[in-house]
Amino acid sequence: MENKIKKWIREKNGIILAHNYQPPEIQDIADLCGDSLELSIKASKTNAEFIIFCGVKFMAETAYILSPEKKVLLPAKNAGCPMADMVTPEALKKRKQQLGGIPVVTYVNSTASVKALSDICCTSANVIDVINSIDSNEILMTPDKNLAQYAASKTDKKIHLWEGYCPYHDTLTKKDVLKAKKAHPEALFIAHPECPPEVLELADSVESTSGMIRFAKDSDHNSFIIGTELGHLYPLSKACPDKQFFPTSEKMFCLDMKQITLEHIINCLENPSSFEINVPENIRKDAFTAVKRMIDLNK
Repeated sequence: MENKIKKWIREKNGIILAHNYQPPEIQDIADLCGDSLELSIKASKTNAEFIIFCGVKFMAETAYILSPEKKVLLPAKNAGCPMADMVTPEALKKRKQQLGGIPVVTYVNSTASVKALSDICCTSANVIDVINSIDSNEILMTPDKNLAQYAASKTDKKIHLWEGYCPYHDTLTKKDVLKAKKAHPEALFIAHPECPPEVLELADSVESTSGMIRFAKDSDHNSFIIGTELGHLYPLSKACPDKQFFPTSEKMFCLDMKQITLEHIINCLENPSSFEINVPENIRKDAFTAVKRMIDLNK
């Protein structure tokens, strides 16, 4: 199956993207692995005619937002994100009116229609820079309350929370972390900012998934407890084969991120029209503006 997929991708001038939480066999066959936004940015700079995004729906939407001239395919079209679904355009419009139209910062883990109603997007890696770039002392941040609370702890601005969360990161508790630290006392604890504040307080470093890889590579330590989805232990181990990585909790297992199989990719290649992800142009343009504002901060 792997040979068939690679041959097909070459012949059709495509590219396969895989998020860090995808199963090992999917990451191994991908042309690029990483955080969702960095994958979409890198893919937009290639001459690939189509993108197979091995992730969840909002990620494929973002790829389309940045590359509307490419065909974007999601091998498991029902792979969604519970956190992204916790904010709707209708609810966001209502909250914006209640708050008097203050700037809206939206995490990239959101639908295209919510991005389109936002002033600027952010990632878990650049959220502080994005918040500080806004010329307002009050900000509404959607959809992740934990990421918003983390950002609020690093700035003097007043951040209004949206009551959304990742159901996997949010389940991690202080008790889970202390248990893992007791089992691996020599290890540093790296946490994702989607975790609750009580968990982040125990972290030696708070990082995005790509940030975790960079931190582990640069660290003099040889062992780490990882406070994010279990799938990320695979790319960490590949990047640092001489180091050890331990999960904080086995319950951090995202079912949506584990839906895609090699069979799904083959089905996708054989019947591309059934797996295509599109965003209406009026929504795409506004969502692109919010994403582009964020990207431009790094230039």
